[in-house]
Amino acid sequence: MHYKKHTLKNGLRIITAPMKDTQTATVVVMIGVGSRYEKESEAGLSHFIEHMMFKGTEKRPTTLHISEELDAIGGEFNAFTSKDVTAYYAKADSKHLKTALDVIADMYLNSKMEPQEIEKEKGTIIQEINMREDNPMGDAGDVFEKLMYKKNSLGRYVIGYKKTVASFRRKDFLDYMKRFYVANDTVVCVAGKFSEAKVAAQLKKYFRQMKKGKKPPFQKIAEKQKSPALEIKFKKTDQTHFILGNRAYPENHKDRFVVALLSIILGGNMSSRLFIEVRERRGLAYYVRTSVENYQDCGYLATQAGVEHKNLDLTVQTILAEYKKIATEKVAEKELQRAKDYIKGKSVMGLESSDEVAMFFITQEIKKQKILTIQEIFRRIDKVTTGDILRVAKDIFQPAKLNLAVIGPHKKQAKLEALMKI
Repeated sequence: MHYKKHTLKNGLRIITAPMKDTQTATVVVMIGVGSRYEKESEAGLSHFIEHMMFKGTEKRPTTLHISEELDAIGGEFNAFTSKDVTAYYAKADSKHLKTALDVIADMYLNSKMEPQEIEKEKGTIIQEINMREDNPMGDAGDVFEKLMYKKNSLGRYVIGYKKTVASFRRKDFLDYMKRFYVANDTVVCVAGKFSEAKVAAQLKKYFRQMKKGKKPPFQKIAEKQKSPALEIKFKKTDQTHFILGNRAYPENHKDRFVVALLSIILGGNMSSRLFIEVRERRGLAYYVRTSVENYQDCGYLATQAGVEHKNLDLTVQTILAEYKKIATEKVAEKELQRAKDYIKGKSVMGLESSDEVAMFFITQEIKKQKILTIQEIFRRIDKVTTGDILRVAKDIFQPAKLNLAVIGPHKKQAKLEALMKI
């Protein structure tokens, strides 16, 4: 897969990834800042800024002007905020790429942040907080990271608190953007069908005036856990949702591909060990899945499931037994090969679309030490051995690194704490 990288004088990076077999094009603008960069009084500000980018510019004064222009070309457009990045994107028929580029660049560079729009949007975001509270399946991840990263901004909810959201004023937005929305921490990626020369010239025209700056540091995670940890969020729900996982590695760790394969074998698909054991054999859960999360300075591997309240202990016990097994017995060559083929197949299918290609390159540029092509990634995956899986599983699945977050009508902790020994 071909791509080119160009850095402007102000430090802003442009990545172009032309694709032959598509009629679409996607533009993504990503900034290397998210909720972990906020002070406690700023909790939720990164996410609030993302919302405000859609509220109007001088050229397109209202939300309707922005959405009508992109809707008129049949475009898909949205944004997202995570703990460490914020991104804005639009995907359209390639013949309308010029419009998509113009709208996204205009939003990113020229949003007005009007006080009356900020006040209105506070209500929207508070309803988003309420919606998250009503969705324990989604909330479980926040409770788990709060347990893992106590007293650090990484453990705070991306969306912030009702109190902080209600307190923000226009000056807070402008000060935050002046600190963080700097050219040398911004990457623009365009993928799909387009002329590289035209697109590069258009982007240079838009972004060359953007100011560079020094990105403030964040508070790093100090991994000091010495015994299993448990957090129960008491809530009257129809189902208990929980996440059970262990501290693992940061995003640029040499064993990151081993951990990815380990998570697939455990609970990454419908033929994985936990899906078969928890759902098919025992009928304990409708959904059960294992995944990996990586940040610059830390990471974890965890399994999430939703179960009947009375089956929580048994399900935790079942998952822990699989953790112990994979940390003490080598996986079969055949099972490892299936996991490798699964990752490759999913990757190839995903990279057929321009939006996935754009995200593939831009996320690596922001978060990784270097961009790897899909072929280079596959070569690293192919090198992983059954011995690597056992070595890494032994390192990760230790009681001292174990954490359990539970949402449901549970008060007793002693039995769960007794179970949490791998």
